[in-house]
Amino acid sequence: MAKRTKVLIVDDHRVVREGLSAILETKDDIQVVGEAQTGGEAVEKARSLMPDVILMDVSMPGMTGIEATRIIKREFPHIGVIALTMYEEQQYIFDLVRAGATGYLLKDSDSAQIVAAIRAVSRGESLIHPSVASKILAEFSLLAEGKGKKRAMLEHDLTEREITVLRLVADGKTNKEIANVLDLSEKTVKNHVRNIFHKLHVYDRTQAAILAIRKGIIELEPRQPS
Repeated sequence: MAKRTKVLIVDDHRVVREGLSAILETKDDIQVVGEAQTGGEAVEKARSLMPDVILMDVSMPGMTGIEATRIIKREFPHIGVIALTMYEEQQYIFDLVRAGATGYLLKDSDSAQIVAAIRAVSRGESLIHPSVASKILAEFSLLAEGKGKKRAMLEHDLTEREITVLRLVADGKTNKEIANVLDLSEKTVKNHVRNIFHKLHVYDRTQAAILAIRKGIIELEPRQPS
């Protein structure tokens, strides 16, 4: 039997935790290993249960999901964190990016989106709600337009192929889609992505894309915010 993805559910509302748990327990490839109702408890449960993926409520009393995510990713970079939020403000989203969240879903996402996000993050990919993604892309455009050419191409040792892969990652493409575009095997693309993370000292695709644009390693065509 294939390894099941261990999930920790974090939300300060019991009914939300129970609802998510009921949905996920119907999936053969997902195992809910625990629940937490505060940011502090989330950190403790992450340490004791070592989940593969955490569904993290952002707005909680006391320690927020952002701070809990920051601590968890610092101690356990391999744990994927999917932020569940009712907020769409750009500042909130980029606080989550900096903290290390890998997926970003609004709380009105349907069960299929949540399950897809867990599976994507467990594969080392990301899944971002379209309305959140549009704001990230809008910020990409601002970064691309505002970067001075004198600071473009700061030190890095990425190969030309890795930069090409990184540009496609920043465009939101999955490993499979990148493999099709570049006529490579999916395994080769996965190796390129792993090398990119290592060289840029980041943990996920969103962080890699944002850092690459800030450093001037890649540029994206400016997009109009939706």
